[in-house]
Amino acid sequence: MDSQIRTDAGITVNGPRVAREDEVLTPEALDFIAALHRKFAPRRQEILQARQERRIRIANGADPGFLPETADVRDDFSWSVATLAPGLEDRRVEITGPCDRKMTINALNSGAKCWMADLEDSSTPNWHNVIDSQVNLRDAIERRIDFTSEQGKEYRLKGETLTDLPTIIVRPRGWHLAELHLRVDGLPVAGSLVDFGLYFFHNAHRLLELGRGPYFYLPKLESHLEARLWNDVFDTAQDLLGVPRGTIRATVLIETITAAFEMEEILYELRRHSSGLNAGRWDYIFSVIKNFRERGARFVLPDRDQVTMTAPFMRAYTELLVRTCHRRSASAIGGMAAFIPSRKDPEANAVALEKVRADKTREADDGFDGSWVAHPDLVPVAMEVFDETLGGVPNQIDRQREDVVPNAAALLDVAATPGAITEAGIRKNLEVGVRYIESWLRGVGAAAINNLMEDAATAEISRSQIWQWINAGARTDEGRTVTRDWVGQLLKEEYASLQRFDGDRFDDALSVFTECALGEDYPTFLTLPAYTRFLI
Repeated sequence: MDSQIRTDAGITVNGPRVAREDEVLTPEALDFIAALHRKFAPRRQEILQARQERRIRIANGADPGFLPETADVRDDFSWSVATLAPGLEDRRVEITGPCDRKMTINALNSGAKCWMADLEDSSTPNWHNVIDSQVNLRDAIERRIDFTSEQGKEYRLKGETLTDLPTIIVRPRGWHLAELHLRVDGLPVAGSLVDFGLYFFHNAHRLLELGRGPYFYLPKLESHLEARLWNDVFDTAQDLLGVPRGTIRATVLIETITAAFEMEEILYELRRHSSGLNAGRWDYIFSVIKNFRERGARFVLPDRDQVTMTAPFMRAYTELLVRTCHRRSASAIGGMAAFIPSRKDPEANAVALEKVRADKTREADDGFDGSWVAHPDLVPVAMEVFDETLGGVPNQIDRQREDVVPNAAALLDVAATPGAITEAGIRKNLEVGVRYIESWLRGVGAAAINNLMEDAATAEISRSQIWQWINAGARTDEGRTVTRDWVGQLLKEEYASLQRFDGDRFDDALSVFTECALGEDYPTFLTLPAYTRFLI
């Protein structure tokens, strides 16, 4: 049965009933979100329009670059970000994942220093997940969370207090996603404001009492003006709840090619609330493909598996991120290790764990203060690497990386990426894309596929590469031109090989993937048509 909540303040909630929703959707919390919406919805629309205009300029041949109008910010050595907040001084290993009950407990028991509690790419934004995640986060903070599996296994938190556990850093949805179940004055509220607003309203004061604070990861920013918008949201939210300005801390994921040219400006806009930047590698690759998808061979990448962190354009991006953060006293956090260990294949595990170790060693050697893993079994590997580098200090912010020189050409040197396009790579993109979307439509936004944790960002790479290769008339290393008809035939073959089950959403997933990867038009995010057509 649908639940519908109307208030005299013009707020409408209309969605399926979710257990304990009344604890989350209180009149006071809804009024708080409505206040944020009414103040910032026009600016959100402005930044979304600015994104579109910028993409058109790039498509027409205008490469992004360092902004001349903000050179004074980059050249001013007098400013730095806020001091590190309690629980954010040492971030050497951060585990990531959605906020369902079992994952919440496992993440907080993992031994990592921080947990990136994800309401974004690894979480399907159906109404149940939106509300249930808030319930679980609140229960975790109050240490009243537990879970019993169907097999009778019990899960409970370790330790005695919140400070015994990894520091919680919540990632709300990006600015592009609307929450169609919650409307103010007839208009949908931004999913980012719903996720941020509910968590901040219910937990900010309690977190401070317990020795932590309201900490956030900000996804998919494309410019410093978007960071400015978030900073103003933070100031308003803190004022409304009587929380001192500067209490919030935010880490920005640098996961778009345009944001890579504005890292210092992003830190500057958020400096009172900033705790650093993160190298969001998968979305970054997706952003490069998306922005340059119609620019021809110069920006065509090889198979997804061959686009590693050692590619020249990725090296330029990550090293610049460390330099930028450390010169402003901010933390630099590395990218995701997405491998999922298997207890059935120890040999494959050993090979994969060595790759994870090499990846984390490179990040630690480059100066990163910490890094991400997607599975609790990877925490010890990453921890050992950063322990060896950091020793008894919590971070290496004092390592300035003055040897790194900002270089616009290096950031755009996609053509230097080694590798080739193969039929096997095409087939893998088709398989991963359809299987992930199917999982997402069933409400599971973090999907283990072929021993890798796939989320919306990796699915975006899969479908975007297909679209770009077709549009560019790319050729495989076998000498075959990638055409829509050929890929369509391969998709039929891959689809026919999928293992079906009762209640699967493969037909809907095929429809979404076909539209987003093989259509003439290119949807900005695949989650937009998937959300409006199949989740509402």
